[in-house]
Amino acid sequence: MVTVELEPDIEEKVRRFALENHISEGFLIREALLRWLEDREDYAAGIKALSAMKYSISQEEMESKADVVS
Repeated sequence: MVTVELEPDIEEKVRRFALENHISEGFLIREALLRWLEDREDYAAGIKALSAMKYSISQEEMESKADVVS
């Protein structure tokens, strides 16, 4: 079990959002934390994959290969 102390303004936002969306405050906080943790894991995996790349290409080359106009 983890206890988190929130600043009053954040606590009020959580309370209001949970009430308006008919969910518990605990559910909202768990979901937000889980999504944040998943984002951080994805970010770390992306950095690791980029580090393992043997070559790189410029933005211009990538755009030309993808037929993108900036």
